[in-house]
Amino acid sequence: MRIRSILAIKCAKCTSYLIKKLNRGSGVTLPGYVARIIDPRILSAMAEMVKEKTIVTMGTNGKTTTNSILYHALKAEEKKVIINRTGANMLNGIISAFVLATDKHCRLDADYACIEVDEIASVRVLPQLKPDCALLTNISRDQLDRFGEVDITFHKLKTAVTSVPNTKLIINCDDVLSYTLAAESENPFITYGISEQIFDDISRSEIRESIFCRSCGKKLEYDFFHYGQLGIYHCPSCGLERPEPDFTASDIELHDELYTFHMDGMDIHSTARTPYNIYNTLSAYAALNALEADRSHFQEMIETFDYGNNRESIFSINGARVQLHLAKNPIGFQQKISLVLKDKKPKDIIIQINDTYQDGEDVSWLWDVDFQYLADAQAATITTTGTRRHDMGLRLKYEDIPCDSTTNLRATVQERTENGTGNLYVIVNYSGLYSTNHMLTELEKAGKGGATA
Repeated sequence: MRIRSILAIKCAKCTSYLIKKLNRGSGVTLPGYVARIIDPRILSAMAEMVKEKTIVTMGTNGKTTTNSILYHALKAEEKKVIINRTGANMLNGIISAFVLATDKHCRLDADYACIEVDEIASVRVLPQLKPDCALLTNISRDQLDRFGEVDITFHKLKTAVTSVPNTKLIINCDDVLSYTLAAESENPFITYGISEQIFDDISRSEIRESIFCRSCGKKLEYDFFHYGQLGIYHCPSCGLERPEPDFTASDIELHDELYTFHMDGMDIHSTARTPYNIYNTLSAYAALNALEADRSHFQEMIETFDYGNNRESIFSINGARVQLHLAKNPIGFQQKISLVLKDKKPKDIIIQINDTYQDGEDVSWLWDVDFQYLADAQAATITTTGTRRHDMGLRLKYEDIPCDSTTNLRATVQERTENGTGNLYVIVNYSGLYSTNHMLTELEKAGKGGATA
């Protein structure tokens, strides 16, 4: 290894140590910046040390969970795996994942690397990583101030994958945008998809990113939609159609809030509570096949896998059942509304909307969500909170759905769990996720005799 790379790694590790020592954060982004300033080629140098293969996971929804499934599947086969597990998916965070995993001699001992990559960052990351495989979950709107409309994301991703022409793509062929991208890129690719109609009317909604053929511009015809523009489609003009997927899930059923399904000879009794996580499981399994990785323990692993990933968590506070869910864009929020309505019991709902850089400062996407369904959610109370709580309240007002607002989320949770229905849903966008998770964990521990913070 070059002296410059060794210096970059040592300085990055010192930076991470100081950040944690001074309690200034988790130390998973700035170290990568330091390493990159010292050695601009550090990511390429690190990637070359991976013994077997590297895979990147990209897409608007599902990439963190899918990347986690890949990591746990490879670990179940006793492989040594690098992952940017904190979701630090920009260039500096990815570099940090590699350099902080090295030993005291600055050597990397890893069989695989599973790296989640932000769609915009992919243009800079992929040429340096040169991954063996790239998994694309879907393409839809997210953080309008960063990504703009979906065509910008499409072209960024296309530029990224065509810069690494030998990288095999794993593509959700139910998404016409993802499938078209793969067909236009000339990269080798395999597909996955679901041919059964498993999403309900609320999940499907009317949110469509593109229902026009990207080859000839004519309107696509659909046998049915899963959600968004995902579904079984064909173009009546040029003949473009959703192909028969290389990998699929079938016999999908919901039992006691959990999904069972059949996949590649396996009857899986999963811990998935939303049909979207069947997509995540299927995509990860297809990717493992593309990597030619051992899958001997996949079924055992996935049947105990925690899909929550701190984004879907359940707590018991003051005798009440409290569910925390992340919803950061229109399609994601629509899935959460569907989940809420599947629960026929009375409930309280808290919705936190922030507008930090992490969330996206433009919250106009709230008007793309079909909130009118919440009128039938058996909600005793709906409370908005966060920096854009009034925007959320106004959105509900337009649907004639009453709500109140709060600036004290902790006190509201305590009041609802003590005096409410005993069934509380807390839905947050990105910046509120980890602090809310921490707060709910504290409240749960306090109720079991632990000390409050």
